[in-house]
Amino acid sequence: MLFKTLSAAVFGIDAYPVEVEVDIGAGKMGDFNVVGLPDIAVKESRERIKSALKNCGFDFPSPQSVTVNLAPADIRKEGSAFDLPMALGLLGCQGLFHGKVPDSHVFLGELSLDGSVRSVRGALSAAIAARQRGVRCVVVPEMNAREAAVVEGIDVFAVKSLIEAADLVNAPESFKPIRVDTAQMLAESAGYSVDMRDVRGQMAAKRAVEIACARSHNILLIGPPGAGKTMLAKRIPTILPSMSLDEAIETTRIHSVAGVLDSSRGLVGARPFRSPHHTISDAGLIGGGAVPRPGEVSLGHNGVLFLDELPEFQRNVLEVMRQPLEDGQVTISRAALSVCFPSRFMLAAAMNPCPCGFFGDPTRECHCTPMQIQRYVSKISGPLLDRIDIHIEVPAVKYKELRGNGHVEPSEAVRERVIRAREIQLRRYAGEKGVYANSQMPPKLIRKHCEIGAEGEKPLENAIQRLGLSARAHDRILKVARTIADLDSAEDIAPRHIGEAIQYRTLDRTYWA
Repeated sequence: MLFKTLSAAVFGIDAYPVEVEVDIGAGKMGDFNVVGLPDIAVKESRERIKSALKNCGFDFPSPQSVTVNLAPADIRKEGSAFDLPMALGLLGCQGLFHGKVPDSHVFLGELSLDGSVRSVRGALSAAIAARQRGVRCVVVPEMNAREAAVVEGIDVFAVKSLIEAADLVNAPESFKPIRVDTAQMLAESAGYSVDMRDVRGQMAAKRAVEIACARSHNILLIGPPGAGKTMLAKRIPTILPSMSLDEAIETTRIHSVAGVLDSSRGLVGARPFRSPHHTISDAGLIGGGAVPRPGEVSLGHNGVLFLDELPEFQRNVLEVMRQPLEDGQVTISRAALSVCFPSRFMLAAAMNPCPCGFFGDPTRECHCTPMQIQRYVSKISGPLLDRIDIHIEVPAVKYKELRGNGHVEPSEAVRERVIRAREIQLRRYAGEKGVYANSQMPPKLIRKHCEIGAEGEKPLENAIQRLGLSARAHDRILKVARTIADLDSAEDIAPRHIGEAIQYRTLDRTYWA
């Protein structure tokens, strides 16, 4: 007897429908074969399903042979989400359902040995794929219900066990779909426990961070240990605009596929802040594996990727970031497949000015030789450094600033200026395809929107000739100057905007001049 159910498999961050065909027939007793390019986790499902059926009071058709086909059969299936639809298919083959499982239901879930249903990765992507195919109902584990219910136009049902799933098939009218308020979910998860008012002093660094956030310019913070570089970086998300629902859903899909989504919230409403350790591998940063998974650059999508102690990262790890920094996505190729993960993030990095950390410090002596300093800084390649728009010094905080009781601007006030500057840019690039920010301007738009006049040409020419900056650094200076002008609500780029933008090339001025 043949019985069919519907499920879904994740490919990258997208999902595609999978038809689960279960057939019981003559053959070697106890055979349980799964075909359709299953991975090890799918093959092992037979043991979980046998125990789950037994412990839920159902019979396993042991005197007969069981064949499960996962169609389409030419695409590899991985993960444990097929346990539930396969188990329901076995029950259907034994005639335990009043009729066939309707084509309007997609089932996802991993089975425990006692028959309870565990959470799976990619439930949100599966729900989106179901809606695109026109499937009306999605049945998921209870832990994935809020995540999947974010998708409008479908009914999401949560089940705790195999018994509940079987009851839902027999009597769907007795189950109510999960309903969520996406606006409320977004608001609940959008809060931050830190604020820019926590940072004392560092007015120049705060200004540089504000400029960076005004259009997602990459920034490098340079200063001695304890100056507050990490503290500043952790507060960058608090001055970025709140995420839209589309951004939240896209970010949630990545976190869901990676298995790091907080199931109690179901939606990533706060901009991600990812801070991997400097011992991370290139696969951990970019993504990878036999079946590619998102890396840190993708988990930071629509948010901030913070690399502390930048020179301590392996050089090959840093070099693989060039593509995501330029293209906003990562392409991972394998012999049988190629996967693209979104990776549009703001890069914030921090480093000491030298190995001991006190080069240029007025109060503490640096014991590093010029050769040691040069070798330390040169761990960051020129091409990567060119892709970082702003380099800013973060000196040690003076005692009076640290203990002062003066007014410190909160994140909310800074965020309002950032939003105004971003709105100016959205209007400017309204007719440009794929461009919505100063940091994304191609050379054609730089010439159009970054005219600086004769007065601005002189300081820029002096900086380029004296520091030996590359053409890419020249473009970065103009982009940052355009953002500074937008923060001032100025139509034209003034010489002072150019001068300030040049000052944000600290490494060029200090080490390469």
